[in-house]
Amino acid sequence: MNACRLTRTVLAPTVLAFFFALPGLVAHAESAPDIHIDVPVSLKQAKVVFNMDHAAFSGDTPVGLAHMMLMTDRFKQTGTQWNMAAIFHGDAGYMLLNDDAYNVVRKTKTGNPYKGTIENLVKVGVQIEECAFTMKANKWTNGNLLPGVKVDTGADGRIIELVQQGYVMLQP
Repeated sequence: MNACRLTRTVLAPTVLAFFFALPGLVAHAESAPDIHIDVPVSLKQAKVVFNMDHAAFSGDTPVGLAHMMLMTDRFKQTGTQWNMAAIFHGDAGYMLLNDDAYNVVRKTKTGNPYKGTIENLVKVGVQIEECAFTMKANKWTNGNLLPGVKVDTGADGRIIELVQQGYVMLQP
């Protein structure tokens, strides 16, 4: 396994998991005398873009979707002002397909198992985007996407644009 792939598949999800588990650890640490927190994390504002270019799973759960839910919940708990976008493209583009298109692409009859999570993320304010290049390469149309999904002109350019606007890119 090369270093880049190792970072994407092992290190990034581990770091994200630790970061979002940390508040629970801090609460527990306050009652546990053997843990001392030297660097408490407190965010007043967060601008995050998820680069969803590949499907990374923990069991059956897409890591990126799980972390988006954890982050939005934690931001709500802590009163953090936040903006979040998730840019789907390449191998992970299929996650935003409606049930009919998903069934054709994935050769199943179950419908899109991520639909509920995507709907919840849109509902709480996460901007979910699909790359037009990915759509064109797969012959998908806007009608093949889940409700609330927006289409951007290209994932790489969109991520660059958001980073230039002060977003931090995470790649689960």
